[in-house]
Amino acid sequence: MFDIPTAPTRVHYLFQENTEALQNAALLLGGPLWLKRIQNLFETLWTENFLHGRVRREINALHRLLTLVHVNDPSRPEAAYFKAIDPMSPHLEEISFLAYQLRQAFEEACYDKGLDCEEEERKYE
Repeated sequence: MFDIPTAPTRVHYLFQENTEALQNAALLLGGPLWLKRIQNLFETLWTENFLHGRVRREINALHRLLTLVHVNDPSRPEAAYFKAIDPMSPHLEEISFLAYQLRQAFEEACYDKGLDCEEEERKYE
């Protein structure tokens, strides 16, 4: 399980239950750089129960990746990775569901911890 002194959040459980799917989505949409980022996030969540600072920024960045925020920006590598995906691919439906689950889990965890979930996201709009 987790090596943290307090109870894991719903985000922790989401990452535990969807480790492979999240890694596959990160690799498909963002390449090796994103795969490494999500693996680092997994390691951090494995040992920390904090959802603020770098962890919150990384979760929000992952959510932006999964919701395809940057696919229309040709200067971003995510655009090239997305262009290579078949629009009829079942992976896109799974990615969309992961994005929804991540947002729900993050909002619940922030509420439980008394954090402002939207604070970090507003910085990127």
